[in-house]
Amino acid sequence: MTDKTTGVRRRGRRPGGTDTREALLNAAREVFIEQGYDGATVRAIAGRAGVDAAMVNHWFGGKEGLFGEAVLKLPFNPQDVVEILVASPPDLLGDTIVRTFLSRWDASGGGVFTALIRSVASHDEAAAMLRDFFFKFVFKQVIGKFSPDHQDLRATLLATQIVGLGLVRYVARFEPLASADIDTLAAAIAPTLQRYITGSIT
Repeated sequence: MTDKTTGVRRRGRRPGGTDTREALLNAAREVFIEQGYDGATVRAIAGRAGVDAAMVNHWFGGKEGLFGEAVLKLPFNPQDVVEILVASPPDLLGDTIVRTFLSRWDASGGGVFTALIRSVASHDEAAAMLRDFFFKFVFKQVIGKFSPDHQDLRATLLATQIVGLGLVRYVARFEPLASADIDTLAAAIAPTLQRYITGSIT
């Protein structure tokens, strides 16, 4: 802001424009790498960016959305995905998981997932954050609502299946899976996911 009487720009927090959004993304990458997903706080990220903490919710819907865009470079808000999954009928959750992730990754031609895997392969910090994100934020929330026992194991099995599916479809491009339509893959994979969620795994 500029003082009209002096013409000098005052120091202070950034206004809430697009430069604020970019500042938050840059600050978030630094803070998440330094402190990990759990250790990073909205206040710390906003402070480093020089903006009000409320701007994180304004631009990204919260810490999860900011992490998804800044570090994982996801083309969707992960909180939206979690809300879709936990709202699914229990007996259709396996199908919902396959369709939700594949439809979003397919929309970017698989490029986002490929870039994510390459980042994880070359940076230990990114690998740890990806693991914590999928396990703690996405699948553990889902399992916590739908599964009666062995919740950590079930969440890990779900993460393994979905990340493995993305690896084969978008990175290794094994055929015919790489070009199969989502209906075909959902019919083939959803029953396995459903067993991980509600079936016997011991």
